[in-house]
Order: sequence, then C-alpha cells, then structure tokens
Amino acid sequence: MMYTDKMLRDDALKGKNIVVTGGGSGLGKAMTRYFLELGAKVAITSRNLEKLQHTAKELEGETGGTCLAVQCDVRHYEQVESMLQQVVDSFGKVDVLLNNAAGNFISPTERLSANAFDTIIDIVLKGSKNCTLAFGKHWIDRKQKNTTVLSIVTTYAWTGSAYVVPSATAKAGVLAMTRSLAVEWAKYGIRFNAIAPGPFPTKGAWDRLLPGELREKFDLARKVPLQRVGDHQELANLAAYLVSDFAAYLNGEVITIDGGEWLKGAGQFNILDQIPEEMWDMLESMIRKNSK
Repeated sequence: MMYTDKMLRDDALKGKNIVVTGGGSGLGKAMTRYFLELGAKVAITSRNLEKLQHTAKELEGETGGTCLAVQCDVRHYEQVESMLQQVVDSFGKVDVLLNNAAGNFISPTERLSANAFDTIIDIVLKGSKNCTLAFGKHWIDRKQKNTTVLSIVTTYAWTGSAYVVPSATAKAGVLAMTRSLAVEWAKYGIRFNAIAPGPFPTKGAWDRLLPGELREKFDLARKVPLQRVGDHQELANLAAYLVSDFAAYLNGEVITIDGGEWLKGAGQFNILDQIPEEMWDMLESMIRKNSK
C-alpha cells in the first residue's frame, strides 16, 4: 500500500452533503473528487462559474457522483447566504462546510499596498467567517446535529512567516475561530477542525507564488525532513476522515500534514530573505503577469 492510495471505504461519506469553497481547482478539486468517490454530494463554489461548471462536469464524469457548481464570492455575506440556499434547495440539507478558498502574495510587506493586504484578509479570514457564520446559524436554527466545519489553514498560522504576512495573519484568525467555536458551538452538534498542510504544489497557485526559475532555486521539498512534497491524495484522505463520522470525537484540533517541515524550520517562506532587492522587482513583475 502506498501513501497515494485511498484510505476510507467506498461508502464512508454516503448521505453527506458537502460544500467546498474554492473547489474549482487545486487542492479543493482533489478533496472534492475523493468526497464524491466516497458517496457524498458536493457543491463547489468560487467566483468563476465557468471554471466551476467545467470542474463539476469533469468530476461527475470521473466519479459518477453529484457535483453542483454555485457561483459565490465569499467576501460578501449576502452571496454566501444565497449560495447556501441554492445548495439546500438542490440537496435538501448541508452537513459539511470546507473553508478552502484562499489567496496569497509572496512579497516584502513594505511593497504591499493596503488594498493588496486587505484582499488576502477578505478572502481568507472574512470569507471563512462569512461561510462559518451563515452555515452555523442555519444549522442552529434548524436544530441540525452532526455537522462539521473543516478549515484549511497553514503551519505559519502559529509560527508566522516572513514575506506572506497577510496570509499568516488571516490564517491565524481562521485557526483561532476554529478553536473558539469548537467549544462554543459543540452544544449544537457542530464540530470544528482544521488542516495545516505543508507544501502541496498546485499548478496555478505555485506558478503565481514561485514563477520561473524560483521554483528550482527555492525548492520547498529541501526543507521537508521526508525530502518530498505532499501528494494531493494524502490531503484528501485526511480531509475525508475529518468530515466523516469516524472522526465524531475529534473537535477543536488542527492536524499538521507537512512531512515535519515546520518542526525543522518555522516560517515556510523565511528562506526568501536570500532574494536580493533587484530580484524582487523581477519577481513582482512575473507574479503580476501570471496573475493576469
């Protein structure tokens, strides 16, 4: 058996209806695929409806499951409420929220505008808050038990990290919210947990973060004691377990899956202090080009 193998039995999520924010690509797509394979119905959300619809069709074809594409900008609470209602109208109920939508900039903080900083805070922290509050209130009002909120954070949520300060700030807030509500809302039958992944490269995100030769120059696998990056199935296995009933007694925890990286050296992007000032100009130009 390999770490790339699927972990749970085929019906482990049968009867579960799951919402994955940022589910149209990358790690969100990988987790959605496995949820579908395990029998769940999944709604994926993001701002790009065309991309979502393409992903939903692809995953339904691969898995034979039901995947619903719902456009939603998690930065706006009214859009989150509308998205939730659309999913309830289609599925009848929602059992699981996966806060996965994210954004990031790699940059010296003094180079960031206030708006750039706000963009990350709004997507990661405000977006997670909007979804958590809307779904939580819905479940409490309906007296719906056995529900789960799982949030994707990062190891630098507690260590901090240079050059990704907006992301570190936002993820720390999400982690604090997770641990706080795990206590406060447990009486309503809502479990809260988080996953802190190490390097799990995805085409889009990693091209924007470390474009061109920088991926080779700052190979993050070298910082991992296991000397490799994570496989998407490994993360999907852990996420599926945490939202399943097998994890019914797991509440208020953040599970690190990083090959020992943060123990070896806190601050995932601290190594970027080796970049000279003139290279930051070139890097910023490449990142802007990739983002467009």
